[in-house]
Amino acid sequence: MKYPDILSVQPRPAEFAYDEDFTILYALGLGAGGVPEDLRFVYEKELRAIPTMAVMMAQTSGEFLERGGIDYTGIVHGEQRLRIHRPLPPAGRMVSTSRCLSVIDKGAAKGALLNVESTVSDAATGALHATTVMTLFCRKDGGFGGPGDGDLPVHPIPGRAPDLELELPTLPQQAQLYRLLGDRNPLHIDPEVAKRAGFDRPILHGLCTYGIACRAIMKACCDNDPDRIEQIDIRCSSPVFPGEPITTLMWRDGQRISFECVAAQRGATVIRNGLCVLRS
Repeated sequence: MKYPDILSVQPRPAEFAYDEDFTILYALGLGAGGVPEDLRFVYEKELRAIPTMAVMMAQTSGEFLERGGIDYTGIVHGEQRLRIHRPLPPAGRMVSTSRCLSVIDKGAAKGALLNVESTVSDAATGALHATTVMTLFCRKDGGFGGPGDGDLPVHPIPGRAPDLELELPTLPQQAQLYRLLGDRNPLHIDPEVAKRAGFDRPILHGLCTYGIACRAIMKACCDNDPDRIEQIDIRCSSPVFPGEPITTLMWRDGQRISFECVAAQRGATVIRNGLCVLRS
């Protein structure tokens, strides 16, 4: 990693134009559809956008990787934070601007963390729709002599048993479908690339697992209303393999929902320290 140069990278604002087909494809990429209550996400009649689609519009992270000298083959999604200021329309034209919040050097054997904040605003009106903070775990880029602390705070999970849980399936071809949204990292489709990265087979995109968790919370706590989601933050802790069901465990305290996701068949917790805040 080129440190401290990466801290001064200032990508130009990036435009993201999308239509109803993209909004539907995003929902299908998260496994939505097949049940009547999901029609609002996959049918152009009264179409609604799943809130986590906003993270797809933060399009400038690649510039930090390229100009920061980061090895793309060693990257996995570490954490994702999202604040929705205004619900996304089902079609539109957005502009994202980004800045590097920080980098953290965990050491040559442990890798590094890259934290990037992005805003997503309407290209025509300037209205702010979302703010995202993405943490990338750069497994091959530690030991560059940067700061060793400064991790972003994570949300603690209550000590009691979960109040709700919901299992949602994933398809064996889930990653192949999701990559059509723009993330063409071969880690998610090419068995040889996955093996070189240390996995038995291609893994599901971390942001796909994130969106599936959002779907579970909407179903369990929001009557499947996407406008109720104001904030949703996660820490990715283990990969999901396409075809595995994902169970979301939820602890509800008023408008705040703590959550974790598990691949129960393997006994693996795939999302930790989740926090979702609902609008009244």
